[in-house]
Amino acid sequence: MRQISVFDAHCDTVSRLLETGESLFQNGGMVELEKTKVHFRDYCQFFALFANSARPDHPTYEAMRDCFWRHMEAQSAHIVQCRTAQEALEANRQGRAAAFLTVEGAELLNCDTARLECAARDGVTAINLTWNHANAISGSCNEERERGLSDLGRRFVARMEDLDILVDVSHLSDAGIWDVLEQARRPIIASHSNARAVCDVTRNLTDEQITAIINNQGLIGLNFYRDFIGGTLDFDAVRRHLDHILDLGGSGSLALGGDWDGCETIDALPGITDLTALYEYLLKCGYAERLVCDIFYNNLMRVVSKR
Repeated sequence: MRQISVFDAHCDTVSRLLETGESLFQNGGMVELEKTKVHFRDYCQFFALFANSARPDHPTYEAMRDCFWRHMEAQSAHIVQCRTAQEALEANRQGRAAAFLTVEGAELLNCDTARLECAARDGVTAINLTWNHANAISGSCNEERERGLSDLGRRFVARMEDLDILVDVSHLSDAGIWDVLEQARRPIIASHSNARAVCDVTRNLTDEQITAIINNQGLIGLNFYRDFIGGTLDFDAVRRHLDHILDLGGSGSLALGGDWDGCETIDALPGITDLTALYEYLLKCGYAERLVCDIFYNNLMRVVSKR
């Protein structure tokens, strides 16, 4: 099977490694550098810092950031933290994976605009405004779903854009998504969300939201969590979401957002290197290889380059 280029917009691998103490190179999870080096010609990954804020003992932003940095140092021959598309392309040229740091849930930064300065210095590339819980910035897909951005939330989004941090609307309330789109001056992302018309859950995007993100020149990362795919748990199920977003004009705004190490993925994709089989499946179904390459790598690289 051919080597492919992959740029994926979401994994929770840092949280898993912090808990298990395993190595990023070789572990029992879904993302292992030992395997990605074999299967992927070029590899870029958004590594999310995630902690369930409902748990009083959840790890801090600093603890997870430091865990990420430790793994970058330990595996520096294989992977490097990148802040720009140019750095990522150079890392791939050198045969190393490119790691981008992201934050899932602004509550990890206490929803504090002042802490965005520190996050930017740390190289944070994107921030989900909420996880599943509502916070001071907005309601979420699960809590206070009718509440959009607060005044603080609007200031937070504006400051993120000033600091070249991508605004990520996955997990956000519908009202919050529309508020972000109304004020956004730059492309936004939904790093790991699917089409609600195909699988009717609040974590997926409506057709109107998908169209607005496309018009914003933003990006939607396909999520392989079985509960957000719906129906059968094979590549045909993924294809239904892909086709629906393509039918809405999303060929330049569709990417991968696997949610690796953060959920139970579909049977056909137990780990990130199984994307090679999805790639071959799409080619056999008649998709142009250029389109598949765009979805697997180029589209997210384009959005990162516009930060």
